[in-house]
Amino acid sequence: MNMHFKKGIWLAGFATLLAACGGTSSSVASSTASSQVPSFNAENNIVLYTRDTTSGTRDGFMGGIGFSAAAKDDNLLTEGFIIADNTAILTAMSGSDKYGIGYVSLSSLNANVKGLTFNGIEASEDTVLDNSYGLKRPFNWMLRADGDFPSDTVENIAKAFVAFMTTIEGEDTIAGAGAVALATTTRWDDIKSQYPVCDQDNSAVTVRFGGSDSIEKVAKAVTASFRPRCGNFVAEHEHTGSGDAWKRTNGAQKDEAVGKDVGFASRNFTAAEQLDLNGTALPSEQLGQLAWDAIVAIVHNDNPLTNVNADLLKRMYEKASASPIRTWQDALTAEAAL
Repeated sequence: MNMHFKKGIWLAGFATLLAACGGTSSSVASSTASSQVPSFNAENNIVLYTRDTTSGTRDGFMGGIGFSAAAKDDNLLTEGFIIADNTAILTAMSGSDKYGIGYVSLSSLNANVKGLTFNGIEASEDTVLDNSYGLKRPFNWMLRADGDFPSDTVENIAKAFVAFMTTIEGEDTIAGAGAVALATTTRWDDIKSQYPVCDQDNSAVTVRFGGSDSIEKVAKAVTASFRPRCGNFVAEHEHTGSGDAWKRTNGAQKDEAVGKDVGFASRNFTAAEQLDLNGTALPSEQLGQLAWDAIVAIVHNDNPLTNVNADLLKRMYEKASASPIRTWQDALTAEAAL
């Protein structure tokens, strides 16, 4: 006998039994239908997540999809977008928001969310270095000016820390934390004699780190690796966004309680951020690059979307798009045409 027919006889008989007991066949139909509801409804609207306008991740993402004007202007974004930091976006995509899309640093990506390929290329160290992955940006550092640190000891430790980041040990730590390290052949043992501050006990000395929250994981890993090599100084981390890298080391907030000794930005420093408060250009020794990073568009693991390109993402985020993508069915149709 046909299995579908058998199932129909069973359901009909069960419904009759329920009716005899005061139940109804509609309750069976309802139960059966609910068990077959798909876990993802592509007709739902897309919920857009973005970073705030000071974010280096936002700057890199919007520039990478050909929508640079939106890096600093919320008015250009599709209505209903949600501004959240790196952690909040990851939490939303891994939790209850099946219909959201956002973007995070490669160093923050985890198995609780789905990272989308970009032009069919998965983000990785190799694809960033060979330039086949298109959504990437620099990780940069910045120091306070000479003589503007809380003490000479803090200044010397901060400079030694920057030097450590350029060594094999430093770059290995950076890579281990998920960023794409720069090439180097220098070992810490080759240069540590230039930093005698690291030969003394610094356990009572605090060095303040801040800036980009996308770099927080990397910064904490590097300080953890460097501390025992430099007298076990105390590393204090407060990462609030790339815009604070300059503000709190060389800008208007540098002498406030939130001031920092080392700041990080997950984007290039702007022209204004390369000047001190008097308008004088910062010397090259005061800022530089520690790594590359990829930016990855992410969705909930239940979302069937797997691949995007710049045009598809821009059509999602651009309010005035001539061919907007507003539902997940729109997105899946666009993906199929890639």
